[in-house]
Amino acid sequence: MKKEIIISGFGGQGVMSIGKSLVEAGVSEGLEVTWAPSYGPEMRGGTANCSVVLSDKPVGSPLFTHPTELIAMNLPSLEKFEPLVVEGGLIFVNSSVISERVARQDVKAVYVPCSRIADEVGNGKVANMVMLGAYIAATGALREETIRQMIEAMFTGPKAKLVPLNMEALKRGMACAR
Repeated sequence: MKKEIIISGFGGQGVMSIGKSLVEAGVSEGLEVTWAPSYGPEMRGGTANCSVVLSDKPVGSPLFTHPTELIAMNLPSLEKFEPLVVEGGLIFVNSSVISERVARQDVKAVYVPCSRIADEVGNGKVANMVMLGAYIAATGALREETIRQMIEAMFTGPKAKLVPLNMEALKRGMACAR
């Protein structure tokens, strides 16, 4: 198994957090992983993307030109990276922000209303956890239990009150992709 994933959106949408979460969960499951962030001129509001590799074999390079999956949190990301996805690949679209459909017929598109679901569960900042849930449900690349344990470890002390919110966002995202 080898997943080469581009996660892209505006700064502040949690794209780096999705990437880091995938990598941390991959390490927990004994996978070989890489994470390569790329920031635009601004952090919050500028473009940001990261490249993630999850593999059951050693990873020769963190760089790749044709991802197996794309997570597009905004339209500029979809327009920039859609042409690069391999034939038969998966494109995850934040349909709360992107009204356009994936143009290619040789890939599978998964439309996830991340922002709407995040607002429904009570906090727009968990849109990234909604998308993470959709990704793991659609790909089966990582176990749900691993992600849940990671969320519990991520939010401790005063932030522990955020665990139920993030768990619900994850669950709702998974439901979108099943």
